[in-house]
Amino acid sequence: MFQVKDIMTKDVFTLNHNESLSAAKDLMDLARIRHIPIVDSQGKFTGLLTHRDILAATISELAGIDRQTQDEIESGIPIREIMQLDVVTVAADLSLKEAARLLLEEKYGCLPVICEDKLCGIITEADFLRLTIDLLDAVEQED
Repeated sequence: MFQVKDIMTKDVFTLNHNESLSAAKDLMDLARIRHIPIVDSQGKFTGLLTHRDILAATISELAGIDRQTQDEIESGIPIREIMQLDVVTVAADLSLKEAARLLLEEKYGCLPVICEDKLCGIITEADFLRLTIDLLDAVEQED
């Protein structure tokens, strides 16, 4: 039986809760990701910041604030003020079927993976899409 550890992303981009909204936006843009697990100095998972959280905390350009002022405001907002604290996490040995069910039915975009009280990976919708492509490729090669 396939488990979360078989397809999860192990090299995860993380931030500390003291980092700024600006740093989170930059990381999401540069790494092309939509979820940032927040960890403490020992690697313990403390929360999650999503692209949606950032959009909700960002001042709309319709407000008429210039880019420089907006950047200054965002650099002063710590992640801890906007991150999600009540996040469902999973173990690396959870079945892929159960992880997929959680993502689909609960409408989660990701599930942080915890091993021995520390973040050891993340599983996202994109991981399942990669798996689907690999499985379809395997089926096509058999034909």
